[in-house]
Amino acid sequence: MTTPGVDQERIARAVREILLAIGEDPARPGLARTPQRVAEAYAEFFGGLAVDPLVHLADTVPLDAGIRRARGGADADTPTTSDAVVLRDLDFRSVCEHHLLPFVGTAHVAYLPGDRVVGLGRIPAVVDTLASRPQLQERLAEEIADALETGLEPKGVLVVLDAQHRCVTTRGSRQERSSTVTIASRGALAEPAARAEIVALIGARRD
Repeated sequence: MTTPGVDQERIARAVREILLAIGEDPARPGLARTPQRVAEAYAEFFGGLAVDPLVHLADTVPLDAGIRRARGGADADTPTTSDAVVLRDLDFRSVCEHHLLPFVGTAHVAYLPGDRVVGLGRIPAVVDTLASRPQLQERLAEEIADALETGLEPKGVLVVLDAQHRCVTTRGSRQERSSTVTIASRGALAEPAARAEIVALIGARRD
């Protein structure tokens, strides 16, 4: 399967050169198909470069103002955290642009709808598209928040990423149990009290 913008044959040639550079024989049986396998993996890892994340947010649904009032908002134009849409525990994987090693973790995404909402399956698609690029975790959180802000025009956005980086766990100091948490917030959910309430909800145990 081809991925737009990813030259798999060129990647395979580069992997053969890497194998030669470390003193290996790319023709030996155990490595003969490794260049192509790596090329196919990279096509998946970096397939998001050719995709605009906003395409996942194009098909929205109008939110009736009466729905917000029924859910506790005193005024349809004054959102409260009770109006928030929160998706917890979205698995994601990305590749750190510094060492081209993966980082794997969990994304939590919340937004306060403005006039429109989007199908719940669209939010993980945005996360996956932006994660499928050479990334920094800090930038990934900001890009997810920016995409939701642009695509949905919500009253507020909060993105929390918690991930383990293989460049930390498998090389250098080898801190195998460490994880990194990054937060990006916009609008009403950038307010400390509202953000704290959503973060507490994300961390609440499920019974």
